[in-house]
Amino acid sequence: MSEILKINKIISNIVWGWPMIILLLGAGLLIMIRTKGIIFRKFGLILKSTFLKMFHKNHDGDGTITPFQAVTTALAATVGTGNIAGVSLAIAVGGPGAVFWIWVSAFFGMFTKYAEVILAIVYREKNDKTGHFSGGPMYYLKNGANKPILAFLFALFGMVASFGIGNMTQSNSISQALKTSFNFNPSIVGGIVMFLSALVLIGGLKNIAKVTSRLVPIMAFSYILGSLIVIFVNYSEIPNVVSEIFKSAFTPHAAVGGFVGSTLLITLKQGFSRGIFTNEAGLGSAPIAHSAAKTNHPVEQAMWGVYEVFMDTIVICTMTAFTILISGKWSSGLKGVELAMSAFNTGFLGGEYVVSIGLTLFAFSTIVGWYYYGERCFAYIFGDKYVLIYRIIYIPLIYVGAVGGLEDIWSISDTLNGLMAIPNLIGLFLLSGVVVKKTNEYFKNR
Repeated sequence: MSEILKINKIISNIVWGWPMIILLLGAGLLIMIRTKGIIFRKFGLILKSTFLKMFHKNHDGDGTITPFQAVTTALAATVGTGNIAGVSLAIAVGGPGAVFWIWVSAFFGMFTKYAEVILAIVYREKNDKTGHFSGGPMYYLKNGANKPILAFLFALFGMVASFGIGNMTQSNSISQALKTSFNFNPSIVGGIVMFLSALVLIGGLKNIAKVTSRLVPIMAFSYILGSLIVIFVNYSEIPNVVSEIFKSAFTPHAAVGGFVGSTLLITLKQGFSRGIFTNEAGLGSAPIAHSAAKTNHPVEQAMWGVYEVFMDTIVICTMTAFTILISGKWSSGLKGVELAMSAFNTGFLGGEYVVSIGLTLFAFSTIVGWYYYGERCFAYIFGDKYVLIYRIIYIPLIYVGAVGGLEDIWSISDTLNGLMAIPNLIGLFLLSGVVVKKTNEYFKNR
């Protein structure tokens, strides 16, 4: 096992290192150039077509779930511990300037996610027996790029990664947060989370979509409200925080308080890597959910993909970042969840509970959302009739993660999560012309 972990560490340094970051940003840059910055030019229309239509119930077009349910399922899987612990860690290691590079990664990520969703809709397949649609990188790699081996590898990486990054690490975060704030027993927490997850997952995609469409808005609104309270209490510091973010983004940050200082390279890497990790643009996971949406044209659903990155990174991650920076706790030497809890406590009594409850809801939604990703990857390899086997494996691992088992598997799964991006990015580069064609087709008469 020790040899496997050594190999995994080497691969992980590559997967989550500069080469992958450059490829992910390069994919977004390519789509931005080839579509002539369509997202910037049509951002008003995108918000009008998504945010202002979130709760419309009637939708035309083929599909299994509504566009809003598709994006909330994707957001459920995307909005997780990375939005709290990940952003906190980026600031604790890279300083305030890391926030600027998180924003930059999100801007490029919007284009990447836009392209992924278009391809997921174009090349999705319909199950003649159930009438349900399945799509994602494995389908556009097979049907569009004619790369069945890459399609298989993506599905394999996605299936295995779902057990760790989408399951055990999330249930462990829940149990640790509730143990810290309320002294709850991890075993009891694990049992409850496993039971609640099973209730949702057994109902299939439509049940998952129904739950996430209600849970995601509530958890996002509650967390944003708590953040705004802390920011309002310290509103006089807003100009200084904004100035520090931009100034530190381009210059090394010296040691201050418990902060050990950072180089420009560290700041860049922390911002880019954490930004990509939170919104998953380029990893290929979210298009699996978007591919099941009812839509008349791929671009219509791709707008929801843009909204997903905007909400996840520009809104929620920014709330976490401003709360930490404006509280002055970022240089305390604390990291991760502890840093976020300390920052929230400066705004109001019991602020740490907003973090622990928010983390619990975020992580639970990730368990539910990532189940669907893993199930679709499993079904692609073994067939729909065997998905019960995947469910039997996935649900008990929720408990295993909560009580802290199989820690080494988590790091391996994290690497596999990053490896998903490689075949997906190849598909994006090969099929970027399809994205351009569909974009021009949709906006030609608008």
